Amino acid sequence: MLDFLATVVAVLGLLAAVANAGYLAMLGSAAKRRAGGEPVARFVRGRWPVAVVTTVVTLFALALTSGGGFADVLAIVAGVGGGVGAAKALEGTRKRLDRGV
Repeated sequence: MLDFLATVVAVLGLLAAVANAGYLAMLGSAAKRRAGGEPVARFVRGRWPVAVVTTVVTLFALALTSGGGFADVLAIVAGVGGGVGAAKALEGTRKRLDRGV
């Protein structure tokens, strides 16, 4: 049962991290194609380290789910941490762009 929970949490965290990275990729691509989009492109480049770290953490959590009980607990912690971090980063990016860069 713990293994199933750890897997679900890790996958949900990974989905949040991929959503954040995908949003940044979409914003960066649109900013590069637009005249005057350099401030947004610069902002997006500054947000990439958080997206990469949260993705790596959630991938690590997913890898931990194949271990024993202790590894499953670590996977839950890493999955929740990476997922919450990615969700907050995505929310922060959206709020910042709504106000203007």
